[in-house]
Amino acid sequence: MRAVLTQGTEEHQTAFCYQVNGSCPRTVHPLAIRLVIYLACAAGMLITILGNLFVVFAVSYFKVLHTPTNFLLLSLALADMLLGLLVLPLSAIRSVESCWFFGDLLCRLHTYLDTLFCLTSIFHLCFISIDRHCAICDPLLYPSKFTVKMAVRYILIGWGVPAAYTAFFLYTDVIERGLRQWLEEMPCVGSCQLLFNKFWGWLNFPAFFIPCLIMISLYVKIFMVATRQAQQISTLSKSLAGAAKHERKAAKTLGIAVGIYLLCWLPFTIDTMVDSILNFITPPLVFDIFIWFAYFNSACNPIIYVFSYRWFRKALKLTLSWEIFSPRTSTIDLYQE
Repeated sequence: MRAVLTQGTEEHQTAFCYQVNGSCPRTVHPLAIRLVIYLACAAGMLITILGNLFVVFAVSYFKVLHTPTNFLLLSLALADMLLGLLVLPLSAIRSVESCWFFGDLLCRLHTYLDTLFCLTSIFHLCFISIDRHCAICDPLLYPSKFTVKMAVRYILIGWGVPAAYTAFFLYTDVIERGLRQWLEEMPCVGSCQLLFNKFWGWLNFPAFFIPCLIMISLYVKIFMVATRQAQQISTLSKSLAGAAKHERKAAKTLGIAVGIYLLCWLPFTIDTMVDSILNFITPPLVFDIFIWFAYFNSACNPIIYVFSYRWFRKALKLTLSWEIFSPRTSTIDLYQE
């Protein structure tokens, strides 16, 4: 929707989100560019949804995968899948059109789900780091310490704490009080989603960096212990050596997943924190690049599993070949060479 502004004797065509006074300026991309961006977003959403859906299915279907660690992976994949299904479509429209057309109620719900799924992911990665720390650093007591019941407790905490934390800030007057200054300075219709996202980054600073510090410290210790174990592995029996090697490989794979998570989310998190201090100086295009780079992380974990886990590739092959319809397929040992 376009409006004409006159400055001096020159006329400038400017696009706005709405044809009302105070409406936000809109970045209008050529149709070809918009189609390319929409196709790229659609491809990313498809990979995110289908990849994580398969992780959820594989861990649920194959009985050999019913382990505490894999239940945490299932819950993590569920959060990433729901992000791709419920959050990314509206985020793609807002990014391409540079406006939020869906009203304040849906804006709150979208922001709530976005924050819930992202915080749930980092909480699960933190708990997976604790699991790997126990498996590598205390292998004899690990089976009795990290049970399915313990994994269920971690999953409940991983969903419950982000849900309560997000609801407290988003559905009380904390956001309104924090945004009042900027809303008065920029009384701009259609800015709801952009302002919520930027202000929300500041509120999520402790919820992001505290788990990150825990994960980094745990994986530093895991790396040191795993290196020492590798030097001592020749003195172990064959079965113990194989188990130690398996645990180290799992820790390495999940460490890669944590590293990619930090790589994807750090630019956006730091930008939103600094941006709220410097009165929102980040251009909308740069902000969208940061947030979609963060969203891209949700599609990464299934790709990491394909290259790292033999059981994942075997489960994928059985699924694509329709062998899962055989009643005995669910009991196949995916770890068997």
